[in-house]
Amino acid sequence: MPNLLSDRVTRLAGPTPLVRRLSGQSVLSAFGDGVFLTGSAVFFTQIVGLSAAQVGLGLSIAGLVTFLLAVPLGKLSDRYGAKRVWALASLVEALLYLAWLAVGGLLTFVAMMIVLENVTSASRSARNAYRFDVFPREERVSSNAYFRAARNVGYTLGALLAGIALATNDDHVIRAVPLATATLLVLNAALVSRLPSVAHHAEEAPLEEALEAVTDGRDGDRRSALRNKGYVAMAVCGGILGTHQVLLNVVIPLWLVEETDAPRVLLAWLFGTNTVMAVLLQVAAARGVTTVADSLRAQRRGAFFFVLSCGIVLVTHDTVGWVTIALVWIGHVTVTGAELFQSAGEWGLQAELSDPARRGEYQGVSQLGYTLGTVWAPAAYTFLAMEWGTPGWFVIAGIVLVAAVLIHPAARAAERHLTRLDDAAAAPA
Repeated sequence: MPNLLSDRVTRLAGPTPLVRRLSGQSVLSAFGDGVFLTGSAVFFTQIVGLSAAQVGLGLSIAGLVTFLLAVPLGKLSDRYGAKRVWALASLVEALLYLAWLAVGGLLTFVAMMIVLENVTSASRSARNAYRFDVFPREERVSSNAYFRAARNVGYTLGALLAGIALATNDDHVIRAVPLATATLLVLNAALVSRLPSVAHHAEEAPLEEALEAVTDGRDGDRRSALRNKGYVAMAVCGGILGTHQVLLNVVIPLWLVEETDAPRVLLAWLFGTNTVMAVLLQVAAARGVTTVADSLRAQRRGAFFFVLSCGIVLVTHDTVGWVTIALVWIGHVTVTGAELFQSAGEWGLQAELSDPARRGEYQGVSQLGYTLGTVWAPAAYTFLAMEWGTPGWFVIAGIVLVAAVLIHPAARAAERHLTRLDDAAAAPA
């Protein structure tokens, strides 16, 4: 029995030693993040002494600064190496959590959030660039699916540990929350530093030529990710399609509480179902996604489930009893389907349409586009669903459909842009 269990865990962690190592890293990183995220509201209000409005203000300011610096932070990976930046940023991030114990008041809170969010942004861009570089083309999306499943496991462990700390209602125990996060993230940084060095693959042969062109000044700024307008538009559309998280975490819970007769305890079952599906089904949803066409097909499937969820949830305003419970649960399941397929499509598009010479910079643009695509969604979707009711749900579905349509020409434009760059690099000087 122990051997059978061990084999099963190994299969869930990934098919190769490298995938399993990175899956373990994903669990550890999300474990640390999950501990602090779960306990952060209590820590900021009870320990730091901030009001809820001050916490929101600080997060908004930090988010704005991080948005403005996303692309420059992404460029660090291209200049100094994705693994090196990822490891260093992970270590700095871990040490910053120790500084939370010295924070007191709004100004130091805002300063701390700005620094932490920007370090995290640099780490995330470097991590994604490393993953795309270290795996061959046919393994990039499938490996990311294993990592996404692993992170859900880590977040669950973090939430459980933080929940135990919060249950004590003891300030000394709650002060230990950032310490626990820092400890876990130091271990994560050590694990990242021991990962194999990145080697570019054969289909990325133009990389050396591109780097030489940058070095001697021949290409100017033509290879800048921001010059790839198709990629920028694709990232924004992808961000809109990624607003399934807003539906899942904000709108459906509010709808359940205020507009249906479903018991509030159902929320626990909804989030539990989402976690189980993300762990068990993400790899299956990403299977076969390699090319741009595969990725766009996955995005269409994600949009279909998103729209289907809107249609199911909106009718629960007029249902009662077990019918309401069943429909809300099915609505949450379908929006989880949107999450699984949209994520797979997003990884595929990023992997295929990022300039190999500037993967870090392109990841910065992806974060930029994601922010542009999502920053408005919590307020807009909540207003549309809660104030407009059925017409509002139709508007939400319409927004998603428009993004699903527009992401196709945007992706093809990004593809043509990279082809022109490669043709120009191959042409005689």
